[in-house]
Amino acid sequence: MTYDDQNIFAKIIRGEIPCDKVFENDHVLAFNDISPQAKIHVLVIPKGAYIDIKDFNKNASDEEILGFNRAVAEIIEQLDVAQGFRSIANSGDHGGQEVPHYHLHLLGGQPLAAMLSKD
Repeated sequence: MTYDDQNIFAKIIRGEIPCDKVFENDHVLAFNDISPQAKIHVLVIPKGAYIDIKDFNKNASDEEILGFNRAVAEIIEQLDVAQGFRSIANSGDHGGQEVPHYHLHLLGGQPLAAMLSKD
């Protein structure tokens, strides 16, 4: 699979589509999800063209990977979710990934239900 530079997150990074920005630095953009699944639901995306977590971890520079992870820690602190939060990176069709640009969901601000049904 090749990276599609017309995906919605690529357009948000380029400023073609607005977002409710929570955080930004040289490597990362974070914004509130337009369809939140919890009281707090922030998407954290690298500014580089990476399809999923595997692509990011395999192909991003050390600086990008470190910058992303440090940004996630800063965002978590900023969100003030001391009682707990969930971080999710969906990958591929079977993983429920909807946008083919690596992104991390940070959810919190309330007690969260089980991740998967036990059916």
